[in-house]
Amino acid sequence: MSQGYHTNAKTNLHSREIIQQSSLTNAALSKRFAINEKTVSK
Repeated sequence: MSQGYHTNAKTNLHSREIIQQSSLTNAALSKRFAINEKTVSK
């Protein structure tokens, strides 16, 4: 089944899984994925 994403979405299921399993700081992850630190915290 295909996942629908908002047109402005910066993350997908794969990138969110990487973020959740990462031991990097929120700041490092936000730079890596070019997203806001608040988005990483979610």
